Amino acid sequence: MRLPLQIAFHNLPHSAEVEAKIRTEAERLDDFYDRIMSGRIVVDVPHHHHQQGNLYQVRIDLKVPGGEIVVRRDPAKHAEYADLDLAIRDAFDDARRQLEDHSRIERGRVKAHEAMPHARVARLFPEGGYGFLETPEGREIYFHEHSVLDGGFGILEVGSEVRFAEEQGEEGPQASTVSPVGRHGGI
Repeated sequence: MRLPLQIAFHNLPHSAEVEAKIRTEAERLDDFYDRIMSGRIVVDVPHHHHQQGNLYQVRIDLKVPGGEIVVRRDPAKHAEYADLDLAIRDAFDDARRQLEDHSRIERGRVKAHEAMPHARVARLFPEGGYGFLETPEGREIYFHEHSVLDGGFGILEVGSEVRFAEEQGEEGPQASTVSPVGRHGGI
């Protein structure tokens, strides 16, 4: 990242090794989007569970032209986040996906004024971190938990209404972005 990067540690001591890993991951974000204006990463242990082990949370806030990229996952829903390296990797993977989506919108590949199509969650595999959407036309589209905006995979249920952006994957259509639709029709 070209601009200064703020890295904070909450509820755990500063680690030069962890900071170096975060800086390396942050620099790789430039490969996906080179117009990041600022970045703040917070590594936190929100709940101390001495008998069960600590779960880490990595929050990423990036300012980009025309918006902000925010990655924050609830560690209580991800038992695997007892591994800090995995929590960092997943957070930066999510940030990369969001930056790619932001870049597509900027380049006009996805017109921002067009509403994303609607679908319903047809099948959900929480243990595998993926599911399938069914469009009103009856097509099935694969999606991965990291494609769900704002870490919302955990709130999805079979039948949940979503909006999505579709792209062609290696094995067929897939949703690159999935956004749960709120109760009042908003996203």
